[in-house]
Amino acid sequence: MRRLIFWLLALVMMGPSVVMAEEPEKPAPVIMTVTVADPIGPGVAEFLEDALEKASRERAACVIILLDTPGGVVESMRKIVQAIYASDVPVVVYVSPSGARAASAGVMITMAADIAAMAPGTNIGAAHPVGAGGKELEDASATKALNDMVALTKGIAQRRGRNAEWAEKAVRESVSITADEALKNNVIDLVAKDLDDLIAQIKGRKIQGKGKLGLDNARIEEIVPNLRTKILKLISDPNIAYILFMIGLAGLYFELSSPGAIFPGVVGAIALILAFFSFQTLPVNIAGILLILLSVVFFILEIKVTSFGMLSVAGVVSMVLGSLMLFKGAGPEFQVAWRVMIPTVVLISGFFVGVVTLVVRAYVHRPFTGSEGLVGEIGVVKQARGSEGKVLVHGELWQARFSEPCAEGAKVAVERVDGLVVVVKPLNQ
Repeated sequence: MRRLIFWLLALVMMGPSVVMAEEPEKPAPVIMTVTVADPIGPGVAEFLEDALEKASRERAACVIILLDTPGGVVESMRKIVQAIYASDVPVVVYVSPSGARAASAGVMITMAADIAAMAPGTNIGAAHPVGAGGKELEDASATKALNDMVALTKGIAQRRGRNAEWAEKAVRESVSITADEALKNNVIDLVAKDLDDLIAQIKGRKIQGKGKLGLDNARIEEIVPNLRTKILKLISDPNIAYILFMIGLAGLYFELSSPGAIFPGVVGAIALILAFFSFQTLPVNIAGILLILLSVVFFILEIKVTSFGMLSVAGVVSMVLGSLMLFKGAGPEFQVAWRVMIPTVVLISGFFVGVVTLVVRAYVHRPFTGSEGLVGEIGVVKQARGSEGKVLVHGELWQARFSEPCAEGAKVAVERVDGLVVVVKPLNQ
């Protein structure tokens, strides 16, 4: 009995200490921000996919994508939309700062977000698909691409409870609206003047399937692209990919025409590898690549075939056509710019034509060195004994055989070289 009373008293004494023990303080929620101010391409898609994975691993409260884009490649946009859907972290797309836009592919990315927001003075829309160089598509494939884009955009809008009718107009009619109009038409969820205002407005919102946004005392962490992502974004630029491809072809051509130079071959091989890596991520037209390769073949054939420059002209024309056709099915942001194409074609064509000219001259002109180089040279007879003697040619004393008698001190011309003997004739002949 005494023992029972003792243990009861002990429990009573321990109780307050247990109740009064402090709970561990919860860490402050983290809001991760990602800035996208580029055309939507493979580099941007990979960057956003990695950012959303990082936010999921580190259990961020939400991810805010600060978007300003003219559009881009459809496949890259699809990857970004899929990544947003798959993210277990709430995703907020905020079109900012003032003056920014979410055009073309940016429309789908904005509408796919859990929360879509825009800053005052921004616009969204103009999602009609275009072809190479920004030109309108007019054939049957254009109708197919348009209907596919309409279905995708309407599906995104319906999934997020947004205005599917306006989404269809953005694709079919290229309509574009301001931030206030987007809010009024249920295209976005809110308009925020800056990032702090945005956070204040989304605080406490419930996201379907992802819970409530608890952002009290949240700290902001910016996700910046790493070196690999920066390099990928750089070489995914069609202008850079095009220049790398042309440098690679020129380097390998120089190495093959002058074996042993090494440096041009190494540079050309590296440039070609980087170019083909870029081509994997860009909408490349195989016909464009083949035309550029054909131009190199024409330049090489110019050396072997007497075409009076026609093959060189064909090479230049083929290179220009290949450059124009290199990329397909994307907007003007994913075409080679004229200011890049023209100087590159001129320099590369000039390089090939210059090399061909030097090689042709080497074939046409008589040799200046060796035994063949002595033919036609003028010498002076130093010793004459009948039909034989010695002559001084090119500062060297040669055994000579005279086709006609010559006196010492007379000038002679070399007719041919027989081994180590030169056959000469008097200069007046």
